[in-house]
Amino acid sequence: MTDKRTERPRRRGNGWLTAAAVIAAVVLFLPVLLLPLTTSVPIWAWLPLLLLGLFALLWLILRRRRRAVRPMAVGVMALAAIVAVLASQTLAITPPITGPDGEPVAGSVAEMEAVELNGSEQWITIRGHDASNPVLLNLGMGGPGGGGFFNSTEFRPLEEHFTVVNWDEPGTGKSYGAVPFDELDRERFVADATALTNHLRERFGQDKIYIYGVSWSSILGIWLAQEHPELFHAFISSGQMVNTTENDRMGYELALEHLEEQGDTGRAEKLRSNGPPPYYGDAVVWPYVDFLDVLNEMMGVPRYTLVVPLLGLLVPEYGYVDTINHTRGLINSFNAVYPQLEDLDFVEQAPALEVPVFFFVGRNDVNAMPSLVEEYYDELSAPEKRLIWLEGGHGLGSADNKDLFVDVMLDEVRPLSQ
Repeated sequence: MTDKRTERPRRRGNGWLTAAAVIAAVVLFLPVLLLPLTTSVPIWAWLPLLLLGLFALLWLILRRRRRAVRPMAVGVMALAAIVAVLASQTLAITPPITGPDGEPVAGSVAEMEAVELNGSEQWITIRGHDASNPVLLNLGMGGPGGGGFFNSTEFRPLEEHFTVVNWDEPGTGKSYGAVPFDELDRERFVADATALTNHLRERFGQDKIYIYGVSWSSILGIWLAQEHPELFHAFISSGQMVNTTENDRMGYELALEHLEEQGDTGRAEKLRSNGPPPYYGDAVVWPYVDFLDVLNEMMGVPRYTLVVPLLGLLVPEYGYVDTINHTRGLINSFNAVYPQLEDLDFVEQAPALEVPVFFFVGRNDVNAMPSLVEEYYDELSAPEKRLIWLEGGHGLGSADNKDLFVDVMLDEVRPLSQ
C-alpha cells in the first residue's frame, strides 16, 4: 500500500522538475523562434527547426509525467538551438539590391566577403547598382568597436550612385577575432584601412575612393586622409571628433548639470564619484558610459546600455555569434583603444589635409561638440572644405538630415571623382 505522505513530496518534486524543464525548453526555443526576425536565414531552413522545436515542446508538456521525457525533450530543444545558431552564422547574407518590382537590379552587386588585410581575415559588404560607380568606403560607426555593418543602412539611398563598401573593423562584429586587442592602435587601423583601400582600388580599377567616418571612425578618416591623401577623392564625416579629452570633459560637465537640474541625485553622485575624464584602468568604458548615457538622453535617443546588446539583431549580415561579438567588441575595443586617444587634438596635429573635406555637424550634438568641430573647420587648410549643419544630435539622425546628406553627396561630393 502506497504511503500518501511520501507520494505528495514526490509529486511536488516532479512538478518542479517539469516546470524547470519547460522553462529551459522555452528559453532554448527562442533562438529558433526569432531566427527569421533577427537574421537572414531563409524560411526553408527555418521551418524544419521550428517544427522540431514545437514537437519537443509539445512532447514535453503532454508526456511530462514520464521521467525520461524531460531530459530528452530539453536535449532535442538544445540541438535545435545549436543548429539555429550555426544556421544564423553560415546562412548570413547581405540583402540583394532590388527594384520597385522586388526583383534584383540587373548588374547590381550585393556581396559579403572576408578579405585578408595584413595577415588577418576581416569582413566587408559591397553594395551598389553598378560596379563602375565610384567607391565609397564606410569606415564604421562609433566606439571604437562599432563596425561598418551596423550603420550600413544609412547608405542605401547612395547605392545607386556609389559602390558602397562597409567594413567591420578588427575587434568588432564579424571581424571580432581578427587582431588581438593589445595590437589595436593607430598604426594597425591605418595599415588595415589602407590595405582595404588598395584592395578596392585594384578590384574596381579606380585610382581613388571616398571615405566616410562617424564619431570614432571620423578620427580614423582624418588619419587616413593625412597619411595617404593620394588614395582618396574626399573625406566625409558626421559626428566629427577633434579633441577627445576636451570633448569628453565638456560632455561630462553637461551631463552632470543636466542630472542636477532633473533632480537625479543618485546618478549625479555616481558621476561625481567617477570624476571627470579621462579615465584609466582596464575597464574605462563603464565610467564613460555613465555620462554618455545621460548625453544620449539629452539628445532624445536611447541609452547605450539599453540598445547596444539588441541593435546587432537588426543587422541582416550578422548571425547570433556576430551579434554577441558586436557588443563584446564595443566593450573590449573601447577599453583597448580609447585611452590611446587622450592626447588627440586635430587642430594641432592635422591643421592641413590634402583632400576635400565635408563635415556634417549636428547643431544639438553633445557627444561630438559642434564648437570644437567649428573651431577645427575654421583652422583647417584643405583644397575644398564644407561644413554642413544638421538639425539634431550625433550622426546623421533624422530623415530630413539623411535627405540633406544624400543631396550633398550627389551634388557636391560625387562630381569630385569626375
